[in-house]
Amino acid sequence: MTQAADTKTLGTVYLVGAGPGDPGLMTLRGKELIERADCLVYDALAPAALLAWAKPGCEKIYVGKRAGCHALPQGEINALLIRCASKYACTVRLKGGDPYVFGRGGEEAAALFEAGIPFRVVPGISSAIAGPACAGIPVTHRAHCTQFTVFTGHEDASKSESTLDIAGIAAAKGTKIMLMGMSRLRQTLDALMEAGQSGSVPAAAVQWAATGRQRSVIATVATLADAVERAGIGSPAVVVIGEVVSAAEQLDWHSRLPLAGKRIVVTRTREQAGELSAELDALGADVIELPTIRITDPSDRRDFAQAVVDSPHYDWLIFSSPNGVKRFFRAFFAVYQDIRELGGARIAAVGPGTAAELKKVGLMVDLMPKKAVAEELIAEFDRRADDFGGVANVTMLWVHSEKGRPVVYRELMKRQAIVDECIAYNTVAETEDTTGAQARLREEGADFITFTSSSTVRNFMALGIPIPPECRIVSIGPVTTGTLREFGLTPAIEARQHDIPGLVEALRSLCEGGAEKAAASDPAPAKGH
Repeated sequence: MTQAADTKTLGTVYLVGAGPGDPGLMTLRGKELIERADCLVYDALAPAALLAWAKPGCEKIYVGKRAGCHALPQGEINALLIRCASKYACTVRLKGGDPYVFGRGGEEAAALFEAGIPFRVVPGISSAIAGPACAGIPVTHRAHCTQFTVFTGHEDASKSESTLDIAGIAAAKGTKIMLMGMSRLRQTLDALMEAGQSGSVPAAAVQWAATGRQRSVIATVATLADAVERAGIGSPAVVVIGEVVSAAEQLDWHSRLPLAGKRIVVTRTREQAGELSAELDALGADVIELPTIRITDPSDRRDFAQAVVDSPHYDWLIFSSPNGVKRFFRAFFAVYQDIRELGGARIAAVGPGTAAELKKVGLMVDLMPKKAVAEELIAEFDRRADDFGGVANVTMLWVHSEKGRPVVYRELMKRQAIVDECIAYNTVAETEDTTGAQARLREEGADFITFTSSSTVRNFMALGIPIPPECRIVSIGPVTTGTLREFGLTPAIEARQHDIPGLVEALRSLCEGGAEKAAASDPAPAKGH
C-alpha cells in the first residue's frame, strides 16, 4: 500500500469528466473547478478549448494517451496526481467523457485513497450516449429497443486472458455500443458474428462526436469495417450496433448544419473569439481558435484616465470599436456612479458591434453609418449636418485604440470640430499558444481562415505559419482586405456587413455556393474599417 501523505498539507484532487468533445457539454461544476484549479492534468480527449478557462498561473500538465502513444504510463499518472496534491490546493484531473466509463478513473481514485489524498469525482457526459445522439442515433427507442450494452474494444494488454464476454454481447438484446475499439474493429466484429451476431444488422461508426470534426459512416455489422477504411475514419470513435442506427436517416441533425465538416480558423483575441466561435460552432464548424492579438492597457494610462474623467464635458463621444467601449466604461464607472453623468453628450459608433456594446451600458447611438468604416462615419456626419447643426466648433472625444487609423481625427478637424483623443487600449501580438492551435493548423490544415482586423493579419503573418493551399481567406472589411493584399493574399470573400454577423453570413454564403450574396467576387480596394 502506498504510504499516506501528510493530510495537513494536502490539496484536493478532482477527477472531472470533460464530456464528449463539445465544451458546451461540460458540466457547470466542471467548468467552475477548471477556473479555480492551481494545476490541470489533462488527457488527449479533453477538449483543448477547456484549457483556456484556466486562470493565469495554473500549471497545465499533458498526460494524453492514444493507441500506441502514451505521454505517461498510468502508474506514473497516479504518482503525479499524488505529487500535485502535495503542492497545490486544487488539482483537476480532466478526463474525456466520464471518468468512470472506461476512463481508468477508478484506478486513479483508488491510488489517491491509498495515499490519503482527498478526492472528488465530477461525472461527465459519456461518449457512449452522446456520440450516437450527435449522429442521429438514439441508444434506446421504443420502436426498436429498450436496453443497451456498452463494452470496450481495448483491454489491458497485461491481462492473461480477455474478460470480454463476446458471446454474451452477441446474444444481448437491444443496442450495442463499443468504445475504444477502432484499432481492432474488424477482429471484434468478426468475433461477434462468429458468436452469433447477425451481420445484416445496421451498424455505425461516429468519429470525433460532439465536435465540429464529427464524421460518421453507416453500414451493417458485416460491412462496417470496410466502410470505415474507405472513409478513413479512425480513433476516437464510437461504434453502434442495432436497429436504432436506421433512425439516423431522419434524425442526423449534425450533417445538415450549413458549416458541418468545415474547419475554420478564428484569429481574434482570446477574449473576443468566443462570440465568433460560438456562432460558427452552432452552424457545425470545426473551430480552431488561434488568437493573434491581445488587448492591453494604453501606453499612457494617465492620459486615458484623465480623458475619461473629462468625458462629461464633451458634445459628442465617438467610439470606433467594441473594445474601446468596454475599456472606456470600465474606467468610467470606477469614477462615476451613474451613466447620466455623461450629461447631454451625443453618441456616435462606427458599426453595429460597437453600438451593441454601448447598449449594454444603457446608451443608444445618435449616429452610425450603414457601413462600419471610418470614412462612412465622416460621410454620415456630413449627410446629417442639418440635424445636428454641423460639427464646426463642436467638442468631440474620440475613443479608439493606440494603433487606430487617424481618419476620424483628421477629417473632423478639417471640418473645424474640436477633437480630443482618448486612447483606451493597445493591441499587441499574442505569443501564447496554450491549446496547440498553431500545431493543429500546420498538421491538419483548414478550410477557411477569418481575419477581423489589420492587426490579426499582420500578427498571423509574423507567426510564419504557411496558409494551406486549399484554405480560403475571409475578410471582415475593406481595410482588413487591404492589409491582406499587402502580403499578396486575396480573400475569397469580404463581408458585406463589416461585423461578426456579416462575417458568419459570408462564410455561410461561401459554403452554400452563393458568394455573390455576401460580397463582390473581387472586393474593392480598402479604404477604411
